[in-house]
Amino acid sequence: MHDIVKDYYGRQLQSSSDLKTSACCDSSATPAWLKPLLLKIHPEVLSRYYGCGLICPPLLEGCRVLDLGCGSGRDVFVLAQLVGETGMVVGVDMTEEQLNLAASYQGYHADQFGFDNVQFHSGYIERLEELNLEPGSFDVIVSNCVVNLSPDKEAILHGLHRLLKPGGELYFADIYSDRRVPEVVRNDTVLYGECLGGALYWNDFLRLADGAGFADPRLVNDRPIEVTVPELAARVGNLRFFSATYRLFKLDGLETACEDYGQAVVYRGTIPHHANRFVLDKHHQIESGRMFPVCGNTWRMLHDTRFARHFDFIGDFSCHFGLFEGCGAGLPFDAGNIGGDSLSCC
Repeated sequence: MHDIVKDYYGRQLQSSSDLKTSACCDSSATPAWLKPLLLKIHPEVLSRYYGCGLICPPLLEGCRVLDLGCGSGRDVFVLAQLVGETGMVVGVDMTEEQLNLAASYQGYHADQFGFDNVQFHSGYIERLEELNLEPGSFDVIVSNCVVNLSPDKEAILHGLHRLLKPGGELYFADIYSDRRVPEVVRNDTVLYGECLGGALYWNDFLRLADGAGFADPRLVNDRPIEVTVPELAARVGNLRFFSATYRLFKLDGLETACEDYGQAVVYRGTIPHHANRFVLDKHHQIESGRMFPVCGNTWRMLHDTRFARHFDFIGDFSCHFGLFEGCGAGLPFDAGNIGGDSLSCC
């Protein structure tokens, strides 16, 4: 599969317009506050971008960030502006054509920003230990639609957990299916290159994440994927695919379910570009200045991470009240509104 992906992204695709499905979206879904940063990116880097929108969590200044499957480097150069001169962004990719393009414009972007705070490494995302990256050295890891392209997703998650600092965050967009993808679809080179053939069944992803040490993954946003090419739609059949952004935290003490300890938080409204509310995930949109009841896991995701100084915390873990109301199981994605106005990006 590595050779298929290298050929598809290194030679067959010449620009994002060559993609055949809506699995990868354009910058129309990019938040307004991030769009000015794209204006500083070289046009050739932008044209050779095949990812899932611009996947970027807030509050990155001074952070050390890893971009998994960085391709032509578009996101690396955007993130470089956000982490600033005191931060660092490391990009990893296995496609030499893409990586060479990114490296060739490193000096150009250093001149644009006034500092050079990026590195690029050639390697496989399933074998990050071969790159001599220091364990526990990254505050945030991001990726855009590349985990599905790997034949060993379990190894990726274990490797990323190893590289994150305690309290660090994995924030990534990818493609998921409503059931396990049959072999005939997995082995279709076009569907695999279009990020569909390698999609994980969403519940298998949750199991793999938990096994790697990422308890309670949080779905940030999602949208159904429309396969508009008739030939490809016929091959897909009744499979449903979803583009989804998840955030996972490397935190001790997270439980497998949302447990109620009578806790709450108050958002101070102090995260840049997020004065009115902070969106932790799809079900936690926390308005500034308003007490917001949370489960124990959510409390830890805010209290034990880089977000802590932007919240006031109420309660502790001394009294347990059972399962937090609204905690359940089932397909987490919105199955309807194909082609509608969704803000999720992948």
